[in-house]
Amino acid sequence: MAALTIPSRFNGPPGSANGGYTSGAIARELGWTAAEVSLRAPPPLAVELELREADEGTYELLHGDTTVAVARRLDALDMEVPVSATPAEAAEATDRGYERWSAEHPFPTCFGCGPRREPGDGLRIFPGSLPRSVVCAAAWTPHAWLAGGDGVLAPELAWAALDCASSAPLANYGEGPPMVLGHLEAQVDGEVRANAPHAVVSWPISRDGRKRTGGAALLDEEGAVLGRSRALWIELKSE
Repeated sequence: MAALTIPSRFNGPPGSANGGYTSGAIARELGWTAAEVSLRAPPPLAVELELREADEGTYELLHGDTTVAVARRLDALDMEVPVSATPAEAAEATDRGYERWSAEHPFPTCFGCGPRREPGDGLRIFPGSLPRSVVCAAAWTPHAWLAGGDGVLAPELAWAALDCASSAPLANYGEGPPMVLGHLEAQVDGEVRANAPHAVVSWPISRDGRKRTGGAALLDEEGAVLGRSRALWIELKSE
C-alpha cells in the first residue's frame, strides 16, 4: 500500500486532477514504464489517496471508499506511431490552431492544455491541424521549473502531455458537449528534457457514439518517439 497526493496545480477540469498526470503518477509510483489506467471517478486534488494492490499486476487508487482509478501494468503499449512532425511543423500547427483551441475550451485552466495557464505554470500544449490532414500537432518546449536537478521531467508530466493532445482530433470545439478522459494506455520510456523543443502529434482512431479514441506521441527534436498513448474520451451528456 502506498499514499499518493496530486497537488492542486495539476488540475484538469475545475476541482479535479488532470487524468493523464494522475495516471502517470500511479505508473511512476509503481515503477511502471507502460500501463493502462481506467478512471472511475474525478481524481481529487490535494488529499491523500491510497494506492492498493487489488490483484497481481493491478492496483486501485482509492479516496476513502471511492475507487478513483484502476491501473494495470503493461509489458509495452502495442501501438505504432503512424505520423510525425518536427518541432517547427508543430509550431506552425499551434499558430494556426490556437484561436480555435482557446476560444471554446471547456476547461481553460487545465494544467496540460488550458489557455489560461501562464508560461511556467501549465504545459500550454495547444494542438492544431497539420495541412490537409486529420492529424494534429503541438510544439512544446518544457519550462525549466518542470524538471528536476538533472533537467529531466518526471514521467507523469509526459503522461499529461500525451493525455490532452490525444483529444485534439476528436474534440467538438464548442459545437457540442465537452469530453473527459475515461481510459488511458501509455508508455513513456525516453527522457523529456526542459528547454528542449519537442512535438506532440495526435490522430483519431475510432468513434462509437459518445466514445472516441485517439492516439498521441511525444517526439524529440530529431523525431525519436519518447512516449505514446491511446486514450478513450467520453463525451458528456447534453443537459
